Amino acid sequence: MLAHLKPIKLHPSVAFQPVRSVKSHRYPHASEPVARSSLSGDIEALPAHIGNRRQTLTKAGALLLAQLVQQVAPARADVPYDAPTIRPNLAPKQGTFDPTDEDLRDAAALLQRALNAEEVQQEEALLTELITKYEQTKSNWVPDVVGRAYGNRGNARSRQGKLVQSLEDYNTAIRICPWSGDPVLNRGVVLEALGQFEDALTDYRAVLAVQPQDPAGWNNLGNASAGLGRWHDAAEFYGKAAALAPEFAFSAANKAVALFQLGETNESMREMRALLRRYPDFPDMRAALAAADWSIGKLGDAESNYQRLNDPRYRDREWLRVNRRWPPKLLGAWEAFLDIKKVDVS
Repeated sequence: MLAHLKPIKLHPSVAFQPVRSVKSHRYPHASEPVARSSLSGDIEALPAHIGNRRQTLTKAGALLLAQLVQQVAPARADVPYDAPTIRPNLAPKQGTFDPTDEDLRDAAALLQRALNAEEVQQEEALLTELITKYEQTKSNWVPDVVGRAYGNRGNARSRQGKLVQSLEDYNTAIRICPWSGDPVLNRGVVLEALGQFEDALTDYRAVLAVQPQDPAGWNNLGNASAGLGRWHDAAEFYGKAAALAPEFAFSAANKAVALFQLGETNESMREMRALLRRYPDFPDMRAALAAADWSIGKLGDAESNYQRLNDPRYRDREWLRVNRRWPPKLLGAWEAFLDIKKVDVS
């Protein structure tokens, strides 16, 4: 399922505010978690250009991250898990930071260079340089900036499939910056990929306790619930995410497939068709609708939707089961349809 992850930037605000994804007219994908930057907010009085890029992962970036995470995930990470308590009241008073502090300016510039890096390996290296250089500095801005570096390095490592290391970074960011929900949400994405769904649920609920209008938190809560087979809960949570952020089409797609699993076939197909009217090339909904059409005997409509499907991953049953995590009922209908296609071809 799709989840949300954010990069960490610098923004003129005392507390770290969640960064929202920009609206995109590209069709979304609905198979991976949504992730976002662990800490968002600019340090007041620093140059205005600092932190302007990568305020959010693009949809494609978030999806690629989650897909990579799922493909390399071990059975379970040997990293201690502590349930988080997010405390926004502890957010730093950034107005007290000294804008003339050369170390602060250098650390902020390093962070910006990392977020502007073209290659994820370079991003990780620059963030490591920042952490190594300033983690032991005795200044009031250190938890803020170094915490951002740890959270963003966790994102970079996740995108490379370094799951244990990314969890360690998120744990450090959570410890250093207990006011921020973003590293908690991002840690949940990796925990999901590792199959630790109950721990992921705990993280997402902690985020929603302080950010109840966060669509990423609701979507990811749906993902973890689906991972545990709790499809009624999943459909409810996806619906909340879709209502809060209609531009996050993957939440509506996740809800549609959850409804199919619950036997609400007509409503599920109605939502699939609505998404395809907005995004005609949305492969997840094109394949899902073909499977749903086949399940109710509309073989011509199923064939028509199949012919418009241009993503080869949807012929890969293992990918659908492990990475996309379609619910059993929809997956079964799709596999039965593919079996007929195989017979027709041969």
